[in-house]
Amino acid sequence: MHATYLKEGEEIKEAILESGIKVKPVYTQEDIKHLDYNTDLGNPGVYPYTRGIHPDMFRKRPWTIRQYAGFGTPAESNERFKFLIANGQTGLNVAFDLPTQMGLDSDDPLAEGEVGRVGMAVDTLRDFEIAFKDIQLDRIGTSLTINAVASVALAMYQVVAEKYGFPLDKISATPQNDILKEIVGRGTWIFPVEPSIRLIGDTIEYSSKVLPRTYPVSVSGYHIRESGANPVQEIAYALEIAITYVNHVLERGLDCDDFVSRISFNLDIYGNFFEQIAKFRAVRRLWARIVKERFGAKSPRSMQFRMLAGGGGSGLTKQQPENNIVRGAYYAMISALSGTQTQGLCSYDEAYTIPSEKAALISLMTNHILMEEMGLRDTADPLGGSYYVESLTSQIEELVKAEMQKVEDMGGMAYAVDTGYVQREVARQAYQQEKALQEGTIIKVGVNKFVVEEDEPNIELHQYQPEVTAEQINRTKEIKRERDSRTVVQTLKDVESAAKSKRNVMPYLVEAVKAYATMGEMTAVFKDVYGEFKEPSIF
Repeated sequence: MHATYLKEGEEIKEAILESGIKVKPVYTQEDIKHLDYNTDLGNPGVYPYTRGIHPDMFRKRPWTIRQYAGFGTPAESNERFKFLIANGQTGLNVAFDLPTQMGLDSDDPLAEGEVGRVGMAVDTLRDFEIAFKDIQLDRIGTSLTINAVASVALAMYQVVAEKYGFPLDKISATPQNDILKEIVGRGTWIFPVEPSIRLIGDTIEYSSKVLPRTYPVSVSGYHIRESGANPVQEIAYALEIAITYVNHVLERGLDCDDFVSRISFNLDIYGNFFEQIAKFRAVRRLWARIVKERFGAKSPRSMQFRMLAGGGGSGLTKQQPENNIVRGAYYAMISALSGTQTQGLCSYDEAYTIPSEKAALISLMTNHILMEEMGLRDTADPLGGSYYVESLTSQIEELVKAEMQKVEDMGGMAYAVDTGYVQREVARQAYQQEKALQEGTIIKVGVNKFVVEEDEPNIELHQYQPEVTAEQINRTKEIKRERDSRTVVQTLKDVESAAKSKRNVMPYLVEAVKAYATMGEMTAVFKDVYGEFKEPSIF
């Protein structure tokens, strides 16, 4: 969404950003006189990292391009992965179908009609073996966009990497693994809050010892924003979620510097150009100070905010979908100008369908054009020192701190989510945004202004294929016939025992995965031990 404007003719009388900040007609040195360069800004690569976490930023290495991809069978997804890599993609971001995200096997009655529809279907290790065949996992980092059963997906990724001969200290995986935002923003939760956080803690602790290049959590303000939160809420809630996970792992006896540098973030890009850039600069500074001052980190790496910037599903429109190509280019520019490490653009047809090959290629080439033609890699933080940008950065930082304090005053993020407080706040904001959009106080080109009568858009829709379900089920049945059933039963009992006794479940999941236990079988063990989350009423 854009700023709210009060106009007389074409003259802007008042501009108010989504975060509630009133934009002045002109900014001067007076607006940043409160800033001390060394303590508030610093050079790029220097605490508090407002200007970026690396000294030379993109001059030394361009941002990672990680387009979201995956659909149908593992074989189809493997083909798309290779297509993207062949055209310059430098990281994978794997989409899983809803049954997989919910820990259901493809033959579960609840999975009917959804197998392979919005992502890749995964039942056993065999599916990962197919999906990642001939992918150089020591060169390509992989995001696994899965949450409630992220521990199982991470175990599968480890085992498939070992099978294909890649050393565990060379592979880089990023399971999204953020259950609190899932409860707030998407809904693919399974287990109650407390054991869900413990599972996340297991992956963090395990990765710090066994998978040193893995980022075991990607705290996802993205989906909170997509659900209706404003930019301040997005950042405040994401930081409070991260604090919750860090506190849990610290209670296990780990030192902050043992694991905090491997926590990453996934944030959203859509809306006002400068507000988004200031948002990312503010969150870098806030995180650095939280990690240093609250958690006592000593290592500079622990204080560096690592993120993927996703742009930006809710900013796209079904009306005049080709306009989304332009929007996507601006989102990519925002990401580059704000100094993010990884970027994943939504494709222009995503308001309708899983991206077509053509749409995915346009998004990929958008990044290449910015890297190679526009000069965005020439210097670090080119907007640093802008009176407007620096003033916005500071104002957003203060608003985020105030929003975080509300959550902490009520007992922290886990409590705020468990009781529905955050969900209510996001729902209220979503309603206000939609109302403003319909009333026209927020402008959306092609939706409520400059609306053009047009024929049905020529979009290549991804068709659901019932044969995918049959193929997937048959492959899983074949695995069940071939595997050693006694080993499967024993490994599942070991997972159950670890879960009940609150030991780290990851080593036991790895053994169950090696025995070709199914996603549904492993999830069922956790359901028996932990129970299932009961969603609070928010209205």
